[in-house]
Amino acid sequence: MKKILKFYIPGIILLIVIILFIQPNPYLRNAIIYTTAGISDYEIFENRNIDIGESQNWETSENYNKYELSIDDSILLAKYESIAFLVVKDTNLVFESYWDGYSENSLSSSFSMAKSFVSLLIGIAIDEGLISSVDDPVSKYIPEFNEKTYNITIRDLLTMSSGLEWNESYFNPFSVTTKAYYGKNLNKLVLKAKSTHAPSEKFEYITANPQLLSIILKKVTNKTLSEYASEKIWRPLGARNAATWSLDAKDGDEKAFCCFNSNAQDFAKIGQLVLNKGSWNGTQIISEAYLKDSFEPATYLIDNKGEEVDFYGFQWWICQYNNLDVYYARGILGQYIISIPEKNMVIVRLGHKRDKQKIKHHAIDLYSWIDLGLKICN
Repeated sequence: MKKILKFYIPGIILLIVIILFIQPNPYLRNAIIYTTAGISDYEIFENRNIDIGESQNWETSENYNKYELSIDDSILLAKYESIAFLVVKDTNLVFESYWDGYSENSLSSSFSMAKSFVSLLIGIAIDEGLISSVDDPVSKYIPEFNEKTYNITIRDLLTMSSGLEWNESYFNPFSVTTKAYYGKNLNKLVLKAKSTHAPSEKFEYITANPQLLSIILKKVTNKTLSEYASEKIWRPLGARNAATWSLDAKDGDEKAFCCFNSNAQDFAKIGQLVLNKGSWNGTQIISEAYLKDSFEPATYLIDNKGEEVDFYGFQWWICQYNNLDVYYARGILGQYIISIPEKNMVIVRLGHKRDKQKIKHHAIDLYSWIDLGLKICN
């Protein structure tokens, strides 16, 4: 028996390998090869450019890079394998530093910070009259979605309260999120999602919600997500470098829930746009009213512990720290764009790691980056 098994096992292994490599949708193969997501994953995906217009460089503060990182600062930045840390105060660049071979022009993945960018694009589409209201039913724009779901609204997608069934597991190679990240036919995948309970009740952070928002945007604008982002945000902000948005396939659809690839200086412009209440150089890019609603916590919802959702708005995270209001975009490996209105300050931190410990849904390294930014500007 042992001899038989010894004879057949190599053949079985070889057969499994062959099956993995010939399947038309390579998500499982890629999940096994790459194991887990990384900040340079844009190199393994197809991408679409987000083009720039006339570049606008940051004005530098008279104190630009005069702050010297302490030993404790350096230990903190190294602990989470930082590649960039940047601080803007009063619209001037005060500090920036880069590690691990990265520079002010290097691309790295935004991961879920992209969700916040999608929210901005929804607000712009509403401003333009392409979408009537956040309270429109999703089925108004995606008719085939009506038969298998409750009356989910755009607001429900924005606040992560759609009630859709979705296994949000990042480290399970068989989860639907892994399939969304590594596979093809992404929009087809999310359109299969069905309701498990009524919307507007529970906060459940799932990939399907921002992806559905991107499908709506594509339908109402007749543009790809990248084209719309370039036209309405990246060009008006005077981004320094073209960004990219990773796709599910060649000429396919953007992974709207993640995978906007850019650099710290240009990411910071998103944070400054928030501080400017949607305005840039005298032009209102997105309405102040939509941004105000975006940063109102959805306290009518409860989370998985039955506590009210005072930490999330329209795809943006919200917290109070040392009596400061903080609005921020966040990615799974410690990507942060942090806006602090009372200080007119933007902090961008990019890297390979985020703390696993959380307080009220906020990873505890967030507070370290705020503290460091405040210290730099004191």
